[in-house]
Amino acid sequence: MTAVRPRRLRPTGAMRRLVAENQPRISSLVLPAFVAEGGTSPRPIGSMPGVVQHSLDSLRGAAGEAAELGLGGIMLFGIPAHKDAVGSAALEADGVLAAAIRAVKAETGDDLVVMSDVCLDEFTDHGHCGLLDETGRVDNDATVEVYRQMAVLHAQAGVDVVAPSGMMDGQVGQIRAGLEAAGHHNTAILAYTAKYASAFYGPFREAVDSSFAGSRREYQQDPANRREAMRELDLDLAEGADMVMVKPAMSYLDVLADVSAVSRVPVAAYQVSGEYAMIEAAAERGWIDRDAAIDESLTSITRAGADIILTYWAAEVARRHATDWRR
Repeated sequence: MTAVRPRRLRPTGAMRRLVAENQPRISSLVLPAFVAEGGTSPRPIGSMPGVVQHSLDSLRGAAGEAAELGLGGIMLFGIPAHKDAVGSAALEADGVLAAAIRAVKAETGDDLVVMSDVCLDEFTDHGHCGLLDETGRVDNDATVEVYRQMAVLHAQAGVDVVAPSGMMDGQVGQIRAGLEAAGHHNTAILAYTAKYASAFYGPFREAVDSSFAGSRREYQQDPANRREAMRELDLDLAEGADMVMVKPAMSYLDVLADVSAVSRVPVAAYQVSGEYAMIEAAAERGWIDRDAAIDESLTSITRAGADIILTYWAAEVARRHATDWRR
């Protein structure tokens, strides 16, 4: 019998492309974007080189470019001018997120899927994802009611997808009920099904001017737990999630693979701020090949089963792979 020689399928770039098992697609990439209320120009984020807090004008430009590049979507995070204990700015009809949604939809129409973060950590002065009770712990049920109101507000502004990221029990079901009652039957829900209490969120907190100090382990998943993600998946699907998320991506590829193997709906993964910052910092010091590391990280997330990838490199990667990542 002739010996099998895998090297026969590796000699040229054309051959490797032909037999590639997994490759990211530009249309599967979503660009996370921060917009600051009252901002007049983009403000660089120190721990995330190349990422900014947008003004409404610069956000329109970024969204327009994302649509032209063929990206799958944009995820909006708002930074209000005023924060308080209950995150009251999150429910302002003319607040930063509602204004951002309207601006992006006016710029891109149906050419780009517009997603919004439904959470309170950007809006509270304590930085937790929800309302606090008299003991200082997050009140799950009171928080879910605010999420429901936020989601309806975003739907009224024209958002395509709401993404509750706080990991509150019952959040998907309550949001779905709220959207249906308000007549927003076509607004999709991207559930943060497995969001871990990770050390890789640090730069994000700078990006949203968060004062958070402490732990979110009482409501986000323990990094030690894998099977728990499957229980969360079952709950979110039963409550009406249209898509599900694993966050972070790189340190949780096993969880992503588990979820993608059984999910009946599209699976997203979030390449978070700490993952971005690590590669940028190592590349800046000349320790790794930056572009190759970015591409390899995105390929690994795709290989683990992600249908959708949120990444701060989305626009850059789309420009660099304008032809070969379009299949």
